[in-house]
Amino acid sequence: MPPEHKKYLYDIEEAAEHIARFTAGRTFADYLQDAMLRAAVERKFEIIGEALAQLSGRDPSIATHIREYKRIISFRNILVHRYAGVDNQLVWGMMESKLPELRRDVKALLDQP
Repeated sequence: MPPEHKKYLYDIEEAAEHIARFTAGRTFADYLQDAMLRAAVERKFEIIGEALAQLSGRDPSIATHIREYKRIISFRNILVHRYAGVDNQLVWGMMESKLPELRRDVKALLDQP
């Protein structure tokens, strides 16, 4: 895999790790009450979606190894373009349900020789 493609995967991995650390031990109620936490999580999801969009544009065969990569890119677009109407429950749900599998998929790709 070319180094520039791995760079996108590392960016995804780092952003996902930040989300996990930011939200560790936090509840949805905590998330709703903390504007800085919401902004940080949303920003990291934007980075993940943008890195996936760049990767899929450069090498779609790599992106297809990430489950629901198109949905993640679409989620990024919602965060960026519909920022005023972001559904906090959706963001929290993505963090809880999709982030762990995304992290596994990215790790598997990075572990390839």
